Amino acid sequence: MPRIKTCRAAAKRFKKTGSGKYKFRKSHASHILTKKTTKRKRSFRKDQMVDQDNIKAVRRLLPNG
Repeated sequence: MPRIKTCRAAAKRFKKTGSGKYKFRKSHASHILTKKTTKRKRSFRKDQMVDQDNIKAVRRLLPNG
C-alpha cells in the first residue's frame, strides 16, 4: 500500500492539541486594519478551534498528525 500523504498546506495552518482537537489562526488580521473594529481585531489574536462539522475534513488532510 502506498503511504497516505499529509496535505502540507493544511499542516502549516492547523495544529493538534493535547486533547485531540485542532486549533488554527484567524484570517484577515494582517493589513487594512483601520476599518475593522477594535473588538474584531482583538478576536484575531486568539486561536480558534475547528468545529465538529469540519473536524472530519481536517483529519483527512492530516492523517499522520
